[in-house]
Amino acid sequence: MFCFQCEQTASGTGCTKFGVCGKSPEVAALQDLLIYALKGLSKVAVEARMRGIDAREVNRFTCEATFATLTNVNFDPERFVELIGVAVDHREELVKRMEEGGVIVKREGPTAFIPEATVERLIRQGEKVGVKSNPALHPDILSLRQILTYGIKGTAAYADHAYVLGYENDEIPEFIHEGLAATLDDSLGAEELTALVLRCGEANLKAMELLDRANTETYGQPAPTEVPLGHRKGKAILVSGHDLRDLELVLKQTQGRGIHVYTHGEMLPTHGYPRLKAYPHFYGHYGTAWQNQIREFAEFPGAILMTTNCIQKPSDSYRDNIFTTGMVGWPGVRHISDKDFTPVVEKALEMPGFTEDDLGKTVMVGFARNAVLGVADKVIEAVKAGKIRHFFLVGGCDGAKAGRNYYTEFVEKAPRDTVVLTLACGKFRFFDRELGDIGGIPRLLDVGQCNDAYSAVQIALALSEAFGVGVNELPLSLVLSWYEQKAVAILLTLLHLGIRDIRLGPSLPAFITPNVLKVLVEKFNIMPITTPEADLKAILG
Repeated sequence: MFCFQCEQTASGTGCTKFGVCGKSPEVAALQDLLIYALKGLSKVAVEARMRGIDAREVNRFTCEATFATLTNVNFDPERFVELIGVAVDHREELVKRMEEGGVIVKREGPTAFIPEATVERLIRQGEKVGVKSNPALHPDILSLRQILTYGIKGTAAYADHAYVLGYENDEIPEFIHEGLAATLDDSLGAEELTALVLRCGEANLKAMELLDRANTETYGQPAPTEVPLGHRKGKAILVSGHDLRDLELVLKQTQGRGIHVYTHGEMLPTHGYPRLKAYPHFYGHYGTAWQNQIREFAEFPGAILMTTNCIQKPSDSYRDNIFTTGMVGWPGVRHISDKDFTPVVEKALEMPGFTEDDLGKTVMVGFARNAVLGVADKVIEAVKAGKIRHFFLVGGCDGAKAGRNYYTEFVEKAPRDTVVLTLACGKFRFFDRELGDIGGIPRLLDVGQCNDAYSAVQIALALSEAFGVGVNELPLSLVLSWYEQKAVAILLTLLHLGIRDIRLGPSLPAFITPNVLKVLVEKFNIMPITTPEADLKAILG
């Protein structure tokens, strides 16, 4: 195997024996084969659209199947076998429709790929089409193709979250098909691929906007909300991942059952949505970020549901208590495909639950764009009065790799006349710090999940308009942490918007070659983090 799509990849270069994430070589090969099949489907879908044939039926599938290959989503080989077969079926249906219209479809490579009948043979097929299957390919071209592919994976994930709530925008999957097909085109050089990479950022902006509308129109605009970090006596269910719809279904299906529902990881910001927090048994937040789940889940005395990416190999101590749904999968873990969470409820009722109340401390969430822009006049006044010197957006993915304490120290050492906006699970490095306020404006503002990055973008754009300057002239600095492909997609969106001087860490992506990095530095002045003291000094002067 060879995989270097996440920040924690082995030795900072690539996993070659077993994935740091827990991905086996067999699953890695099947994921590579699924992407290969999706590239074939995408090439045919692009041609079908050019011929006036509606390919909308494959849109959702493409987003869903691509999402399955993100880091820490699906580790179940059987599920990939099914997805590969469906991808080929969709491709053949489109070919049939074109041929019925008199179009002769040229078939080669992934457009002619026929999956083998057994898992073992599929794995062998996958081993031949991985990242390094073409040793003659120039490293910079490979780098740009992989950046595009990983950006598309993140974009597909955001689009799939929106699809779940019934929201769609055909422009997003149409670009996904175009982008995946482009990775097969040997005529495209560095300039053309770079343009596609930035267009991926544009497509991801549309996906994040669509998801923002889906979430807020379905559950209301997030509002500042105090969330308990303790627990109540009684039976318990823990919901982790990102999916708001799954959380809502759990809340509905546990009404009147004497069960308290808790969030974990990136589900923390869901407490700010009015139509979710209206459920009286939706209590508080348990634990921190995804990489701590092995310890935290083992101590949770109830059932656990993983709704999207972030699953790790379950330990024996809680394997019988954890369930997956959606695209998430782990071999041997019970998967709920029909959204009837009765098994989760029954398991929670079997387990002891919390035996006593522990109120603990609280944290504030719900500072999405409406909440922040609702006090924009106070923010602008504080800036003009010199009370707020600078804003920092410190957010992104958390992870287990050394170096992430940088973000804790950066926030703690940020001067008291600065404000920190944060989002995604990177916040768990400092989410419970008491930083005080500036004239009633909290110094730590939780914008939401990584899925809520659109809110942060809109806050920046609104402030730039209010001050009559470009975003790059605002007293605002982005200090980001990355781990997986959603973060890649968000970074591409920021670059598409022309945002410069982004600090990125804890390490730079292994899939970016020195030449490609040089272009990013020259055009956008993207830079690695150094030390909190040095970076604060460089930013604030």
